[in-house]
Amino acid sequence: MSRWEGLYCGPAPLPEELFWRWNLDPWAIAVVVALTLWAGRDRPGVAAGVVLAVAFLSPLCALSSALFSARVVHHLLLVAVAAPLLALARPARRHSGLGLPFVLASAALWLWHLPAAYDAALGHMALYWVMQASLLLPALAFWRGVFAHPPGVGLGWVFLAYLSMGMLGAILTLAPQALYATHATAPMLWDFTALADQQLGGLIMWMPAGLAYAAWGALLARRAWREMGDTP
Repeated sequence: MSRWEGLYCGPAPLPEELFWRWNLDPWAIAVVVALTLWAGRDRPGVAAGVVLAVAFLSPLCALSSALFSARVVHHLLLVAVAAPLLALARPARRHSGLGLPFVLASAALWLWHLPAAYDAALGHMALYWVMQASLLLPALAFWRGVFAHPPGVGLGWVFLAYLSMGMLGAILTLAPQALYATHATAPMLWDFTALADQQLGGLIMWMPAGLAYAAWGALLARRAWREMGDTP
């Protein structure tokens, strides 16, 4: 087997092994450190670094080898938590069109949840990092644009972004059968069936993910309210 093949985060852990399954891959550490340094030392930048460390270095990485629902949490942390925090830390200097970043970010999210693409990425380490980059970078461009636009405009785009994720989550939740070969048997180590694990992941995308988007929407609404108050 090629050194690039195999689950990036290693084999699915047993519940009693999870706490010890930290990811100390130098490449992952370098990515997290580089993005944290790029973000800077203010609160959003530090928070983004913590979120990225949880996504890539904590036992969540190993758990996502077993559970699709854990992988969903990982993706949610990237596109709906780390990306907007990085955007707040390094805001765009001027606003430009949001249509293209939105399409690219949404397309990447949907593409990597197609069963063939998902299983291929989790089974090949180089493709795994292509997946991570293509999820994070368009999301970062999108959120930088959102925060650079007038808050009222940004609110509408945040709602559209949640609709895209929520629709995908609904499809996965309501699918009549398990779709991902990577998680065909590993969820049983955690007392899940493959279908129940997939349904949980879909529900996370469909409902709890809305809390993250609602938080960013509230930030934009607060900015809009302040701007109204500053208008003579």
